[in-house]
Amino acid sequence: MIPKEILKQIRRIQITTSRMVRDVFSGQYQSVFKGRGIEFDEVRQYEVGDEIRSIDWNVTARMGHPYVKKFMEERELTVMLLLDLSGSIYFGTSGRLKRQLAAEICAVLALSAIRNNDRVGMIIFTDRIEKFIPPKKGLGHVLLIIREALYFMPQGKRTDIALALEYLNRVLHRTSVVFLVSDFYAPKFENALAVANKRHDLIGITITDPKEIELPNNIGIVQFEDAETGSLFFWDTSDISLNNAFKENSQRIIQERKRLFSRLGVDYIDIRSDRPYEKSLFAFFRMRERRLR
Repeated sequence: MIPKEILKQIRRIQITTSRMVRDVFSGQYQSVFKGRGIEFDEVRQYEVGDEIRSIDWNVTARMGHPYVKKFMEERELTVMLLLDLSGSIYFGTSGRLKRQLAAEICAVLALSAIRNNDRVGMIIFTDRIEKFIPPKKGLGHVLLIIREALYFMPQGKRTDIALALEYLNRVLHRTSVVFLVSDFYAPKFENALAVANKRHDLIGITITDPKEIELPNNIGIVQFEDAETGSLFFWDTSDISLNNAFKENSQRIIQERKRLFSRLGVDYIDIRSDRPYEKSLFAFFRMRERRLR
């Protein structure tokens, strides 16, 4: 039995994101994520302008006239959400945790998928595969995905993006649209990212809190704990040179990640927890629309 407070939270996110999907993303989703395959439709007589390579030589030989195979786009898609629930995703200084933001984004994408009659599934990961929800259709299935995104309790603390992508390639045998939702604080996932991007339409969604980029000044000596390793350390926030070094290192990590995505041809959406995420999603959809024209 799901507690009432959990049902209430799921219902709140469903209402909020459903409105956004209906008013903003519905048409864009369909125009941006078209069917990735084709299926046979019929055989018809050759007409001037048809491609020679589409001729069905067996039928042509039997009928004595050229015939071509006609194909139609396979509209139905499989959408997979890869959700990072490692320790660092449980951080937040802007009114909500990065996990809550990630769950809401997953809800928007899942509702967009079923609104267009696509199947949607989810892989929750840390340094292990925590849960696999096979792709299906229907509102009830999407509500299950939203619930797990909000309340699933992982066992692992660290992040292994390579493991998640390798698992994705094992369980999905057809080309899919894959959203990788993470803060991307993980080692050595470049090769796995490249392989997955060749097999699927892979989009990275980076979740970042502003205090991961720049620490507050002059609030004294603060004790920090690494959410993934449990290591404790102290930081003197009045030390300007130390704060500047932190900021420079954070920006370097972000720029290296952007260069990696660019080099591999992976589309990505940068989400900040202190800014409206719908603007970033909308900008991504518009960029994709322009590229497809």
